Amino acid sequence: QVQLVESGGGLVQPGGSLTLSCELSGPTLIFYDMGWYRQVSGKGRELVAGFGRGATTTYAESVKDRFTISRDTAKSTVYLQMTNLKPEDTAVYYCNAHKSFPGTGTPLDYWGQGTQVTVSS
Repeated sequence: QVQLVESGGGLVQPGGSLTLSCELSGPTLIFYDMGWYRQVSGKGRELVAGFGRGATTTYAESVKDRFTISRDTAKSTVYLQMTNLKPEDTAVYYCNAHKSFPGTGTPLDYWGQGTQVTVSS
């Protein structure tokens, strides 16, 4: 069974920086599409940043040029570097591991427990 553990959340002032970490246990990181999602009360969970096949990356428009997703395969860890944080970035952030089985079966998704990020003066 794949397990994801996030860390690095906390309280930060607007304009500050924070780095989230997601450690994956089980099969190696390279077998999964990794991503970061966030959710605020009353809203749906949205993709913040993600790795696809061949290290392709995608970012939500609201965080583009401020957030950077990276990975360390040897440490089985994915990072989300956040800079110039804004109050609207406040949310619970979740790490996700996704695996597709084209022509074989339904996709699999594993989620971390979530970590709170609060941006406030």
